[in-house]
Amino acid sequence: MQHIQLAPDLTFSRLIQGFWRLKSWRKSPQELLTFVKQGLELGVDTLDHAACYGAFTSEAEFGRALALDKSLRAQLTLVTKCGILYPNEELPDIKSHHYDNSYRHIMWSAQRSIEKLQCDYLDVLLIHRLSPCADPEQIARAFDELYQTGKVRYFGVSNYTPAKFAMLQSYVNQPLITNQIEISPLHRQAFDDGTLDFLLEKRIQPMAWSPLAGGRLFNQDENSRAVQKTLLEIGETKGETRLDTLAYAWLLAYPAKIMPVMGSGKIERVKSAADALRISFTEEEWIKVYVAAQGRDIP
Repeated sequence: MQHIQLAPDLTFSRLIQGFWRLKSWRKSPQELLTFVKQGLELGVDTLDHAACYGAFTSEAEFGRALALDKSLRAQLTLVTKCGILYPNEELPDIKSHHYDNSYRHIMWSAQRSIEKLQCDYLDVLLIHRLSPCADPEQIARAFDELYQTGKVRYFGVSNYTPAKFAMLQSYVNQPLITNQIEISPLHRQAFDDGTLDFLLEKRIQPMAWSPLAGGRLFNQDENSRAVQKTLLEIGETKGETRLDTLAYAWLLAYPAKIMPVMGSGKIERVKSAADALRISFTEEEWIKVYVAAQGRDIP
């Protein structure tokens, strides 16, 4: 498995295992541990969580699996996110959907994630979404304290525009090492609005959430079918017929070194994604998929 160097002592596997849907996988702690170990055998050692996943239960579910083999922690790069809040049974005091980027919340959420994941420290903490009224000085204060106490090694963001990224970086002392954003053949906004251009300029590698468009890539609407047809036509020349493998390969071919976050709890799907690393797209082939997705030719 290819790895991306994000900092002198931090690498991400090129494909990242996500746990957004962990609650729906209905795995026992032992089954989840086995799944993580199977991923490690394929080279997938970077795992993406968020405090709010599974109505604020997914981190604890993962932690129960990790507790079965504490030695595994040293082999993993654990990423989690904070800042999104909504009503849930786990945290009954939350009465409305909102964001909280305050010093107090970031400190509380990071400590809670460490305890729920049973991991002693976080490799990377991301601000999940920037609140419309976030105070960057409070974020910077929290980052400083978490870094100095050894609770978090590195920091980043998720769903940030270039302007918001640059603004926050101007306040925090640590380098923001990634931006986790939505990217897929059916969600191309980052290719066109300057987000990926900015990250290329800054030599920052993005994580891509929902790289298969949340499953919409397999739908039978006109847009999805156009992308499917083009991917499969290109795949035929490469001896590949799996649509998900080809979609991952298309993302991997982009020069910003996109790191897709896989959302499936089935090891067969992880293997299909890993096979994408063996497929290369020419620029012409890449643009054919882009054109099919947008429904019109390039200028």
